[in-house]
Amino acid sequence: MNMTMRSDEVKTGYQRAPNRSLLRSLGVTQREMDLPFIGIANAYNTIVPGHTHLRQLSDKVREGIAAAGGVPFEFGVIGICDGIAMGHVGMRYSLPSRENIADSIELMAEAHRFDGLVCVGTCDKIVPGMLMAAARTNIPTILLTGGPMLSGFQDGNDLSLIDVFEGVGKVAAGSMTNEALCDLETCAMPGCGSCQGLYTANTMACMTESMGMSLPGCAAIPAVDAAKVRIARETGEAILPLVKKNICPRDIITKKSLMNAIRVDMALGGSTNTVLHLMAIATEADVPLSLADFSRISDEIPHICDMQPSGPHSMQTLYRAGGIPAVLKQLSPYLEDAISVSGKSVMAIARDAVVKNEHIIQSVQESVHSPGGLKILSGSLAPDGAVVKCAAVPQEMWRHTGPARVFDGETPAMNAILAREIKEGDIAIIRYEGPRGAPGMPEMLSPTSALMGLGYKKVVLITDGRFSGGTRGPCIGHVAPEAAVGGPIAFVRDGDVIEIDLFAKKIDLLVDAAVLDTRKKDWKPVKKQLHGVLARYAATVEQANLGAVQR
Repeated sequence: MNMTMRSDEVKTGYQRAPNRSLLRSLGVTQREMDLPFIGIANAYNTIVPGHTHLRQLSDKVREGIAAAGGVPFEFGVIGICDGIAMGHVGMRYSLPSRENIADSIELMAEAHRFDGLVCVGTCDKIVPGMLMAAARTNIPTILLTGGPMLSGFQDGNDLSLIDVFEGVGKVAAGSMTNEALCDLETCAMPGCGSCQGLYTANTMACMTESMGMSLPGCAAIPAVDAAKVRIARETGEAILPLVKKNICPRDIITKKSLMNAIRVDMALGGSTNTVLHLMAIATEADVPLSLADFSRISDEIPHICDMQPSGPHSMQTLYRAGGIPAVLKQLSPYLEDAISVSGKSVMAIARDAVVKNEHIIQSVQESVHSPGGLKILSGSLAPDGAVVKCAAVPQEMWRHTGPARVFDGETPAMNAILAREIKEGDIAIIRYEGPRGAPGMPEMLSPTSALMGLGYKKVVLITDGRFSGGTRGPCIGHVAPEAAVGGPIAFVRDGDVIEIDLFAKKIDLLVDAAVLDTRKKDWKPVKKQLHGVLARYAATVEQANLGAVQR
């Protein structure tokens, strides 16, 4: 093969005889010494439902690489299940794992001088971490996302994990028995794959495909579908043309492709976490991206897919309607042309796509909502911004003014919610849960689901932490600056009046500036005893409006 390869640094010349000796001990043949070495970063494990099937998919990737003329080498990547980590100290480790994943892939790729990478993963921080590593190492890379879980089923109704989280609130309200909740939890999650709705894992799979870093159709194919096995094989084959042409992630992850991803995000009504992750990926790719970009695109792109948790449609339904290629087709007047790992441009993918059900993937003229699914808010409570999934907020709650109920952490807030100490109209503030203050910016799915399960209709939840992609209702997160660094959210007291206006993208603390100045003088940051990963993370992490990246 007449091409210069990075792997030549470990296998060419008499000086590399020791290196080759080690490679030969792995079974690498003389013929294979002249072929591209392709790393497979596989997030397989047996604790995350979205990852338990990745061993099979990785095997097909290996076959594809070998068949196309490469030599595959597989290595492991960690993965945390946010659902299992939710509601306790474990959730503080979730977002930091994103950087660990990116670091570990960089370490393996650079140390072993791979010519290309195939990243096999699913779930909330794993796919973003893989994309960050791809942009950072900038060697030819393609992602294979593992696919969504099938819907659960009970009494004629499709189920997802959010039904179980909201069931906790129903038990607290007395509208569901413990026995019924137990029955529900055994029916909701039928097997492998990422959680069924357009939560963070599936949103990021859709973002990956939209920006051109996975093959067309990959994101929505269910984990157990034979099409997922076939696309795994095709993914392995597809990395070799990228290596031969030296098409690298920064050729694909550009301002145009990131804008396309945000457009799809708005059209789908995806997770608020995509704001953090896309900004972190852009940082690694040296692409300027800010909250203003999200805000502008939110005004331009309508919400055309009514997906779970706010709507009825699961990822399986989206797949049957045509998947992300069909979404691209409906959005084609708004898209910018860009290349993809498939060799086809985004506009070509959109042109060739078929919208199989326009009741699921609606046209831009007949959208679910005229604004996009996310909004960026700012104001005196969040000078540097906050994020809300407006697609999941009832229209009557787009404007609301109410008294603050302040909680220094998720646990006291959850206790108050389950004890019915929150009143309709209240605005619950959960602070000191930001990137530095928690640390780790944990998700607040347990409180938000409890509110839904208890039947609250007019309670707003605001936090400097995050929300799960499964959150629905008037829940505003990523408040920046966070409480731990002296942001205005640190100075809110019970009874203060807060005004939100999603139409105007405003979030204001209606307290006189002189009063806030007095409170600030008396304020002392909360100090936590930290060690290990969390101590290092808290010392280096940026604010949410910058993607919570580590410096």
